[in-house]
Amino acid sequence: MKFTGSPLRHGYADKMLTVDLESGKMTTPGLDPQLRNYFLGGRALGLYLLHRRITAQTSPNDPENPLIFSPGPLAGIPQFPGTSKCMAVSLSPLTGIPGVSNFGGHFGAYLKYAGFDALEITGKSETDVMIVIDGFRHEIFLTDAPLSGEVFDLEKTIVDQFIQGGRDRKEIVFLTTGVGAAQTTYGCINSHYFDPTKHVDGTKGFFRTKQAGRTGLGTVMIDKKIRAIVVLAEFPHGENPYGAADWDKVKRAGAKLGKVVREVDPQSLKMYRKGSAGLIAFMNKQEYQSLPVNNYQSGSDPRAEQITGKFFAEHLFDHRGMDGCFPGCNLRCTKGGWVTLRFGEHKGRRVWVDGPEYETAAGFGSNIGMWNAEFIMEANWHCDNYGIDTITTAVTIAFLMECTQRGYLTQEDADGLTLTWGNEEAVLRFIRNLAHGETEFTRTAGRGMLPLVDWIAARYVLRSGKTEPRLELMRFAMQTKGLPFSLYRTHRSLSMQGSYAAASDIGAHHAAAWLIKVDLLGAFPSLQDKARALITYPRVRLGNDNLGLCKLPWVDVFNPESEKMKDTDKFINPASQEIYADFYNGMLGTDLAWEEIFAQTDRDINLQRVMNVMIFGRETGKQDWIPERAIGPTDDDLYEAEKEYNDGELCRFLEKSPEEIKDLPTTEKRELLMKHRKQQLRELIQAYYRERGWTPSGIPTPATLKRIGLWDFLTEEARTKIGTLAG
Repeated sequence: MKFTGSPLRHGYADKMLTVDLESGKMTTPGLDPQLRNYFLGGRALGLYLLHRRITAQTSPNDPENPLIFSPGPLAGIPQFPGTSKCMAVSLSPLTGIPGVSNFGGHFGAYLKYAGFDALEITGKSETDVMIVIDGFRHEIFLTDAPLSGEVFDLEKTIVDQFIQGGRDRKEIVFLTTGVGAAQTTYGCINSHYFDPTKHVDGTKGFFRTKQAGRTGLGTVMIDKKIRAIVVLAEFPHGENPYGAADWDKVKRAGAKLGKVVREVDPQSLKMYRKGSAGLIAFMNKQEYQSLPVNNYQSGSDPRAEQITGKFFAEHLFDHRGMDGCFPGCNLRCTKGGWVTLRFGEHKGRRVWVDGPEYETAAGFGSNIGMWNAEFIMEANWHCDNYGIDTITTAVTIAFLMECTQRGYLTQEDADGLTLTWGNEEAVLRFIRNLAHGETEFTRTAGRGMLPLVDWIAARYVLRSGKTEPRLELMRFAMQTKGLPFSLYRTHRSLSMQGSYAAASDIGAHHAAAWLIKVDLLGAFPSLQDKARALITYPRVRLGNDNLGLCKLPWVDVFNPESEKMKDTDKFINPASQEIYADFYNGMLGTDLAWEEIFAQTDRDINLQRVMNVMIFGRETGKQDWIPERAIGPTDDDLYEAEKEYNDGELCRFLEKSPEEIKDLPTTEKRELLMKHRKQQLRELIQAYYRERGWTPSGIPTPATLKRIGLWDFLTEEARTKIGTLAG
């Protein structure tokens, strides 16, 4: 299909692309200004497009379930740091509710350069296909996909094909997934882009990847038989090529934030050398106990020094080149390096690994008892190559290892694998078997944590004749709403417990409200402070997802000017927020304070909750909970491991002396502590609901939805359901 190109105006192409794989029909409807101005773009626009396509009966594998890619008006503008983000949105095959995942690289930017603010794909193809959006010829077409189940073989074939067709490597960006996405419910999407600053084998530049890993949207992609989506485009040229209302203001804002990054990062987190893996050292501090070790059983270990960002920076990361996942970002946190594979069909091959990010380093490191940085990078590579989410895979393995530790899972159950802490070969074999789904065990593990709990419980009963242990397994099956936890142990952060339980509607992920670090630093002393933080921080974090912005130049580079600002939360980095407001206003021609800009995110947060209500109904609030392991010690040994801290907490809320507490039996102390912490979490969740204007069951009221202007955008089915449950 031929299409007409659209110059960008205020960061928008004002056009969408829809592809129906069953009929082959493609359309390029205009983006309704009312819709654009209300939802802005990115996550918010993607959620709205999903909402209008589905009903309460739609399942993730239905042809009607759309797969949506949406950047945002500030994405793809290299004059400002961190404009690399795009959002993938669909019903999640892992959780059954709306799934969202953000990813970096160039795809979102190039989609806009080609002329589209969003790509919406429906239906299913009969054969494996590749979607090509050619911004040079103004043509969109479907073609047979190269036959390869492994991502990096597929990458080479795609690149060679388009280079032979006359395209330069820097003009080619694409998405892929692999064989593992077809065998699991947590397939990831790889976003490929050319990095001209890295050199290998005498050649300048090679392709690198970022991932949309969470919620299994790679599984949706491969279920539709899409093996790749290619965009051919180039950066816009000329003065004010992105259509800013005030181009000089945009450039000044970018220069100002770039200066903060340049001056602060080398003196603080050193993201330019450590990447996000630098966070391991902070979470591992003895006083915080927030680095998950052995399936979140403990929160610190001296061996973590072997997998910190400092270790990766000094021994494995390749620091040549810029290491920014998009031009113009001087944070340079997209680290990677070379390792020689020790397992599988590619054993002995030297490969480039993008990462690990903090989540993957902790997931394949401390949380499964591994203290080998090269092993972590190899596991990272295999997951990317197979197209499966590293976080979900690693947390699933940790659960299986604890099941082995506690006698619920045997070597026979696990296809002969000895899934014990620190067993590298067993983990790599499991990843390979998982990606190919060759046995009942790995096929069940590929369905997700909750089906796996049921399978292990049933096997245990058959083997032992004992009582069904599902409730016990659920105490340490680290998931919420079916989504395995991202890698933070939350015993000492009530705010983060509330984030996982209620503020993150996709399940236990940190994207909405990553509060743990500032909570540990004492930012939210009262319950009401924590409840407000569950409102204010998601506004900013998810607001960035709507605009196409990376969070790291804001959240991980503390602007020293924020320390001087009065009557505000300095931890939200307000001085940098003002720079973001200048960027936003300069692009869109508005005059809004940063608080007003990000308060607009309440619209899509409520929309996502409405869609959860469509699926969970009256049970919506019951889904807002976390496993006991995330709240506190689940057995006496774990209580005793942090006895001094736990006893101190009992002293405070029971108003007893240390001597009185010391004489109590451990079991009694643990039960008192867990009862108190659970009550605190319940109170926080209810305070959060009140702040949001939701019912005690976590359902948005019609009055709230009308007040923020969302009511008129809802389907009739949704309005009826909300009116019935909360009216």
